[in-house]
Amino acid sequence: MKSLQNPPFPRRRAGLLGAGLLAGLALIGLGAPAQAQRAEPCIGASWELTGPLAHTGLQIRYAVETAIDEINAAGGVLGQRLRLVAYDDQGEPARAVDNARRIGERDNCIVMMGGFRTPNAIALREPLDEMGLPWMGVISAGTQVIEHPNGRNKWMFRVSMKDRWVAPFLVEAARARSRNGRIGLVFEGTGWGQGAVPDVTNAMRAAGLTLAGQETYNIADQDMSAQLIRLREANVDTIILYGVDREATNLVRSMDRLGYKPQIVSAWGVGVQFAQTAGPLAEGVIVAGTFTWMGQLSERAQGVLQRIQAKFPQVRGAQDLLLPSGTANAYDATYIIAETMKLAGRIDREAFRQALYRVNYQGIVTNYTPAFVANQERHDAIKPEAYRLLAFHNGQLVAIDQTPYAQPRR
Repeated sequence: MKSLQNPPFPRRRAGLLGAGLLAGLALIGLGAPAQAQRAEPCIGASWELTGPLAHTGLQIRYAVETAIDEINAAGGVLGQRLRLVAYDDQGEPARAVDNARRIGERDNCIVMMGGFRTPNAIALREPLDEMGLPWMGVISAGTQVIEHPNGRNKWMFRVSMKDRWVAPFLVEAARARSRNGRIGLVFEGTGWGQGAVPDVTNAMRAAGLTLAGQETYNIADQDMSAQLIRLREANVDTIILYGVDREATNLVRSMDRLGYKPQIVSAWGVGVQFAQTAGPLAEGVIVAGTFTWMGQLSERAQGVLQRIQAKFPQVRGAQDLLLPSGTANAYDATYIIAETMKLAGRIDREAFRQALYRVNYQGIVTNYTPAFVANQERHDAIKPEAYRLLAFHNGQLVAIDQTPYAQPRR
């Protein structure tokens, strides 16, 4: 199993990470149960580092390593330097579970950080509970990642969006932009996409609306004409989308071939790469998110971007941060982890878990006051009031109020 770790002090510049290139190999052995050992000041991560989703793990890594460098330059945590141990799961749930065992039982890290895919996070629920290993999500937005069916989530926390909260946000944006009130739902046939259906249906019902059409597609589908023809026949003029860049590109290309131009209001699976692959067809597509590195930035956020660029020369600018919300979430999550360790006063997982309910932190995404509350619904740190509408304009994904699409079309 491939692993990446922070180099020891003094820090040496790591070689550049290319797509599919991993630095270093970890020898995997069996350790004693994590509960019997003193936890270590490390963040253990299971990310998509190779394969078709390799860019997602890299986008998280940019932020986490940059934040760790800043934290260690300021003295570290409890007199020790914070380390990162990152494993590749290739987007596969079984690999994510194996990585969690390594992180919890061999590396004995204080906390684990998750990656892009909701199915991977859901697969970790029982192993994390068995090990008593805190987990911090930064992208995967599935409701059941945090809100467990048994109502007893103890160890999983998230600095990201939650689909149950995202759905009403998207429904309101779609309703404001629909001329005829005919809203459709298009979703990928994965655990994430399928899991969003009840959330959107319930949000529509709460808004006094019903879906005028509902269509799905498979990963790697290239032609979605059949689904779009049915939506057009249902007179749908606004589509709520749960998909990612590749299939979103194929969707708008199919729309273009049909001459069908509904407004798209998308969950945040669509990122900067969509503008690069869809070209002018991306113009005007609206996306929910927590952050964008494009357009006007605060002084602090601009500084973070500059430090990411200095550390990773392949990041030439904001256009290379392909998952802008995920990168920003990961930056804030790393600081929340460090602040929680300080509050706990010792490197102990149960003390860390309890301190998560007391930590306050002013991040680049939002002000976390407190980050978490001791019920599973509020194991999500980013509340709906911090959600933002973004839009593609002139090839960039920027805050919607910096585009012509801020006002609903009528």
